[in-house]
Amino acid sequence: MTHRVAVLDKDLCQPKKCGLECIKYCPVNKSGLDCITLNDNIKKAQIDEDLCNGCGICIKVCPFDAITIVNLASELSEHKIHQYDQNSFRLYKLPILKKGEVTGLLGRNGMGKSTVINIMSGKLIPNLGNYHTQVDDWQNIIKYYKGTEFKSYFEKLREKQIKISIKPQQVYNLLETFRGTGKELIEKYDETGMSNHLIKELNLKRSIELNVNELSGGELQRLVIATSISKDADLYFFDEPSSYNDIYQRTKVSRIIRDLARSGKTVMIVEHDVTLLDYISDYIDVMYGEPGSYGIVSGILSTKVGINVFLDGYLPNENVRFRDKKFIFDPTLAVNEFHSDEILMEYSNLFKSYKKFSVEIDKGNIKRGEIIGVIGANALGKTTMLKMITGNVKPDHGEADRKISISYKPQYLTNSVDVDVLTIIEKINNNIDGNEEKQILDSLKIKKLYNKSINNLSGGELQKVAIATTLLQKVDLFALDEPSAFLDVEDRITVSKFLQKFVRDYGKAAIVIDHDLQLIDLISDSIVIFDGVPNISGHATTPLSKVYAMNKFLKSLDISFRRDENSKRPRVNKSNSRLDKQQKRNGDLYYMN
Repeated sequence: MTHRVAVLDKDLCQPKKCGLECIKYCPVNKSGLDCITLNDNIKKAQIDEDLCNGCGICIKVCPFDAITIVNLASELSEHKIHQYDQNSFRLYKLPILKKGEVTGLLGRNGMGKSTVINIMSGKLIPNLGNYHTQVDDWQNIIKYYKGTEFKSYFEKLREKQIKISIKPQQVYNLLETFRGTGKELIEKYDETGMSNHLIKELNLKRSIELNVNELSGGELQRLVIATSISKDADLYFFDEPSSYNDIYQRTKVSRIIRDLARSGKTVMIVEHDVTLLDYISDYIDVMYGEPGSYGIVSGILSTKVGINVFLDGYLPNENVRFRDKKFIFDPTLAVNEFHSDEILMEYSNLFKSYKKFSVEIDKGNIKRGEIIGVIGANALGKTTMLKMITGNVKPDHGEADRKISISYKPQYLTNSVDVDVLTIIEKINNNIDGNEEKQILDSLKIKKLYNKSINNLSGGELQKVAIATTLLQKVDLFALDEPSAFLDVEDRITVSKFLQKFVRDYGKAAIVIDHDLQLIDLISDSIVIFDGVPNISGHATTPLSKVYAMNKFLKSLDISFRRDENSKRPRVNKSNSRLDKQQKRNGDLYYMN
């Protein structure tokens, strides 16, 4: 037995621009019933899930891909926690949290992770799917969870006996509500006396003297994290704490969050950087479903099992397959050195000096079929290096041989134009063959975004469009600055695997800056490492062999990698664990086997 889930993307539904095909061709409508109608109030299509037979004709005939219809197991209807409106997103089940532990919430964008946080923190009272009625208190949800731990939890939440601290996903929203310095912000909320310790550990000594609207993204992110931790709470939520931070900062943040849990606090983290999530979490709740349509929370799993289950796309304990393919990691790619005789581009020692900052780049070259990863702390000149190589910045000394054509994706993207995605794609004078174009658009799932305006795209959607428009250029070299930003874990792996195959198959080359170590590990043939003093001076090595570079870089982070014996994915050893100590003792920080 199944129950129907019919969801309408109201942003995509445009009845004035279509022939109302969904209404005309619905077989239930043709039989005389009103399965799909036009809602007079919002002037959008409306689907009666009880009448819908799940034929899928409306999905196929809708010119704007606005309709999603899914059949779910009937028993899931008993676990519906919240639904926003008719034909809208719905959430099934809630995660189990454990005191003194870090629970990670792992899933794609649009699965309801923020809805989970809002419910578990008391900001949203769940309606159990009864969106027609306005729920004034927690009584229904408390009754629903009678006889479970959740009953006691929601009773305490209702009576405000549980203190909550939330690090929100969108840290820039703080600028709309707070005016003042970083020091004034953290001192305002410091209830534990930890502010000075957190300022030191998260390298915020300079930041706290500035007004919050003067801070960089990474500084603002760490300031909000420090403010959230300094509150005296029972339960702490961290929604994507890695955003804007470099790898060093992410490592420091993860250690502080782990220390918070070890002090007896209950912690939940939502994160798409699997390396960080693996390092920080004790347990994982997998979220699966259809982005924007419905999300289901799995039972609680160990960190190792939870991440592997997500990568496999199959929950064995629940006998549920939520993806038709598994992500497979090839361990030979980590140790087999890349070989190519054809040098596409060479650059000499490059030097650029600004008023308060300078950067020096050791000479190197880029070969056909090669992807060079670029890693290092923020504010050391990685973007400046890319701009010098691509010709967007002129070096003070040295030169890059730019006889080849280059396509550049910048770090910061703008969505201020009111143009649909298809128009942007069609404007690209790519001259690439149809097979190349199809591979790019299909792999990145861009066609589903064709009718969306650029200014209505989410951060992840905008990033995928930017990557696609970069790859659609008929060039020799792709230069990508932080392509993982705002992408969920599944899209990060997809982009990594596709980019490496695409560069190899079509004889291109790429240079990629990123802070996601798993992405760098997956795509790189060689690696450039940046060191120096942030905001003062930076230095970049020549492209190094992957094994040597990763060992060198992991040593600076004081962490070690191993291969998961089942999925073969890279895993971070827990700090001071047996394997961590053994690999550090042997000097093999980048995979012992």
